[in-house]
Amino acid sequence: MKTLCAVYLIGDSVGGLPGLARVLGTFPGNTDTDSVVQHKLLHSIRTRYLRLVPLEGSPSGGMGLRLEIYGCTYKSDVADFDGRSALLYRFNQKSTSTVKNVISLRFRSRQAEGVLVHGEGQRGDYITLELQRGRLALHLNLDDAKPQSSGRHTSVMSGSLLDDHLWHSVLIERFNKQVNFTVDRDTQHFRTQGQEDSLEVDYELSFGGIPLPGKPGTFLRENFHGCLENLYYNGVNVIDMAKRRKPQIYTGNVTFSCSESQPVSVTFLSSTASYLAVLADPGMEGLSLRLQFRTWNRDSRLFYVPLTHGPEPASLVLQISEGSIQLSLRGPPQDTTQVFTGERISHSPGQSICENQSHWTRSCNLSLLTGSCEKPHAGYQGCLRLIFINNQPVNLGRIQQDRPANFSQLSFDICSIRDRCVPNFCEHGGVCYQSWDNFLCNCSGTGYTGATCHNPIYERSCEAYRKTGSPAGIFTVDPDGSGPLEHTHVNCTLADDKIWTVVGHDHLQPVRVQGSTPRSPYVLIFNYSISPYHLRSLVASSEHCQQKVTYRCRKSRLFDTWDGTPLSWWLDRDGVKRTYWGGILPGVQQCSCSLEGNCRDMNYFCNCDADQDVWVNDTGLLSYKDHLPLSEIAIGDTNRTGSQALFQIGPLRCYGDRFFWNSASFFAESSYLHFPTLQAELSMDISFYFKTSAPSGLFLENVGVRDFIRLELSSPSIVTFTFDLGDGPVVLTVRSPMPLNDRQWHHVRAERNVMEASLQVDLLPLQLVEATPEGQYRLQLNSQLFVGKRSSPFSKIINGMTFDLNERAKMTPGMNSGCPGHCSSDSLCHNGGRCVENRNSYVCDCTHTAFDGPKCRTAISASFERGTSLTYALQEPFSVMRNQDAKQLQSGTYTESVKSRENVAFGFLTRHGPALLLTAQSNDQRYMAITLTQNGSLQIWYRLNQERGPDTFSPGSASLADGQFHWIRMNREGRELYVQVTLPLFPSSLVAGTDITDEEVLRAGSRGFIGCLSSFQFNEAAPLKAALQNKGSSLVSIYGRLEESSCGITSSTNTLTTTHTKSDRGNAPLKKAAQNDSALIGGEEPQEATLLCTMFSRNDAQ
Repeated sequence: MKTLCAVYLIGDSVGGLPGLARVLGTFPGNTDTDSVVQHKLLHSIRTRYLRLVPLEGSPSGGMGLRLEIYGCTYKSDVADFDGRSALLYRFNQKSTSTVKNVISLRFRSRQAEGVLVHGEGQRGDYITLELQRGRLALHLNLDDAKPQSSGRHTSVMSGSLLDDHLWHSVLIERFNKQVNFTVDRDTQHFRTQGQEDSLEVDYELSFGGIPLPGKPGTFLRENFHGCLENLYYNGVNVIDMAKRRKPQIYTGNVTFSCSESQPVSVTFLSSTASYLAVLADPGMEGLSLRLQFRTWNRDSRLFYVPLTHGPEPASLVLQISEGSIQLSLRGPPQDTTQVFTGERISHSPGQSICENQSHWTRSCNLSLLTGSCEKPHAGYQGCLRLIFINNQPVNLGRIQQDRPANFSQLSFDICSIRDRCVPNFCEHGGVCYQSWDNFLCNCSGTGYTGATCHNPIYERSCEAYRKTGSPAGIFTVDPDGSGPLEHTHVNCTLADDKIWTVVGHDHLQPVRVQGSTPRSPYVLIFNYSISPYHLRSLVASSEHCQQKVTYRCRKSRLFDTWDGTPLSWWLDRDGVKRTYWGGILPGVQQCSCSLEGNCRDMNYFCNCDADQDVWVNDTGLLSYKDHLPLSEIAIGDTNRTGSQALFQIGPLRCYGDRFFWNSASFFAESSYLHFPTLQAELSMDISFYFKTSAPSGLFLENVGVRDFIRLELSSPSIVTFTFDLGDGPVVLTVRSPMPLNDRQWHHVRAERNVMEASLQVDLLPLQLVEATPEGQYRLQLNSQLFVGKRSSPFSKIINGMTFDLNERAKMTPGMNSGCPGHCSSDSLCHNGGRCVENRNSYVCDCTHTAFDGPKCRTAISASFERGTSLTYALQEPFSVMRNQDAKQLQSGTYTESVKSRENVAFGFLTRHGPALLLTAQSNDQRYMAITLTQNGSLQIWYRLNQERGPDTFSPGSASLADGQFHWIRMNREGRELYVQVTLPLFPSSLVAGTDITDEEVLRAGSRGFIGCLSSFQFNEAAPLKAALQNKGSSLVSIYGRLEESSCGITSSTNTLTTTHTKSDRGNAPLKKAAQNDSALIGGEEPQEATLLCTMFSRNDAQ
């Protein structure tokens, strides 16, 4: 860069150059790749952003920039480590134990491996900071090394590509078990595992390596190669003390300067247009090549040498193929010899550096005949450096200056490869994979789906499962949806027409107590089956919670009869001591018999306080939610002769969802609710219901300095989702064929993350737009969130957090809590039925459910004989695929989880196996099938790739062909398969496709299905319901006799358990299945059919 202009900005504005911009000056630069030009400013400036405007490039062509900006009064203490050196900081005492540590340093590394900091104690404590494959790893252990403490250490990785010869900063802050780990600008907050909170280190801390005790110059791990700057440990400047030869510091082969220059690299920017031609001496008889490369791409051509010319040319090609180095000798057309195939470039099984790592990797030496060079036919995208041909270095700077025709679309002097997985935008433990241009998230096994693993696949509560038609049983719930809490298992039971969430603990059996005193009470601590965070979320979101305390006593008092001192007590969820007992109000030291007026002795408030030599009972329910669940109990008056106590603490039981019908009504056009600023910098999902008669209205809005987000009803039939990240507004619009201001409830869901944004209204087509790869990705808001104008929203959920509209509306003028109408009552329509308001009543629309009746509670069932089958032509008017235009469909850029999914639910009863329950087939012979094996166990089949055999998922080995009624619910999104079945089953397993044939599915179908099927749902279709209620429908084809039946059930109350599995072949996601063209339910395959029973889906609707 010969000349450039520098402009700095005052404040936070970064768009354009408004009045806040100030010109710093014009500065001449260097004219070659080696010299450095320095400029000192006359006056210091304070700014967040600096813009550089090139004014004049190099006379020889090309333009590049390498810039270092220095702050004021900067002190630099540097130490250089050559891989055989270390600094030892020795303590004044034998060992030191600390609850607080602060370590800060800057480093520049020459290699991808090496220890920067290490300290350990004799009892097993240690701290280690080291480079591993170009990333920084921090290892901490605060517990001893006893066998029972194994697995208590904590390891955290941060940063990437840190062996790039550039300076990087590190800050480690620890206080007790809380740790902040910052690499450059990326900070991770975590807690150490185990019980201890102090770090005990013996003798010394080492920097640059881990020396072996008693053997100077011998090290246990790979040493650090590079420079450290401004190394501080708990406020001590270690390098400064070493330079001043302080006795606390041992210096081994360390120099206090850092003069090594960075190797010259070249970046190939385009996989189709970038190349570098290096001329070789035609007179040479052989060729040797040595280089280092770094890339993300699995398939690339590194080097190409033509050996002969003419009608049958030959060439030598060095390339990366499927993550492995491959050397090929190519002759005439279709004549290729593999000279050498190396192992996959990997540091762990199944993980190629071309997938998720990027390392400087050395190739082997080649000795071959050579000829002239030419432009390669296949491209390489990545970086090269230290290129040697016949042991002579290639001068990249000379090529850049003197031979511009020998290269195209290259960037010299620096490796500009970017790690798109740091920071990791994949949420909830999703694994990030990347190429040069983009990244994707593998959500397998996380319980979440979507482009960034943001969306939960599980319902939030037992009440939510009930509304979808699922019967009671063991369910996986995600109480905060897309929030930080992980999913967990709970027991959902049906009693008194309520669905109860039941959470057990580890002491459900009765406990007998003797020999305890108030000073030495018997104490029992309860550990629940879900975490304290899940317990708190469950209690807060439930309408009612209770816990039964059964307490029987004999000569054992609860309270001292003289002064009322508690002799027994319990602790609530926060560890606060409580002295009231079941059935009484908080703060009152009494028992339920006092409230009911039936105590055994009315002189006392508890039966036990009568202190009689007979067994009496003080059992009751604890129901004050803020104190639940009980975490500990103490019994203290059983040390007298004949004294005993017998208690039993029941599970926590909760019902209802107090946020589901959490609604507010807006009467004035200017009325609105306000909430704290929306925390949605990287990802956000919003879902709510609304009804209105107004032609337009604002649902929500939140703004920042430049950024904003807005969701509104822009016209009677249009919902608009608009946001701006600073580089222009993005607008998504859903247009309804019918007016939305019809005073009926409508559902809206909007989502935005770093990869895409989407908007859906009711069952209308999903609108989706992808983010630009190099655009802004942080949504920065700072004002209050405003909700609602001229509409009545309810159950508004943002990023898993429910906004309490009801309570906020009570305090806001021009608003009412709740919404008028019959459909504002809970549980009116069941099994997914839609409540429709009439003038003086309501009706339940069961069209898209597999149920019938006034409230969608009547199951539709049918019996199948041998030879009976049902074929249904699926016509899904709101298929996800129809939301994409032709260009998007051809590019296939939308996320797999959005395009490929099935939701299947049904009940069945049979005594026969093998049997085919369902198959869905596309016109290109891709299919999915649900079968029972010979022994009655369940199998789910998927063949989504024509080039290999089907995948089969076996949720368990228990027989379902036992004459009992069973429910199956199955959801697949992309690669994730989620199955619920009536019986407890073993964990899901995957059988490789090479061991399975389509004939096995055919055999199951040829035996037919004999039994009863009920409430069959496939996505939005209810085939069994259509066959029985619309027998003249052109969508239905029936073979044999199909008769309506009750299947011997009255309601869906069977117990379900959950299994969760995924495809594991080659760590590749299940590919998108084509829209199903043909499928069939139950029964025997017709002779003329080519594949079993089928259920068709047509894509002819436009």
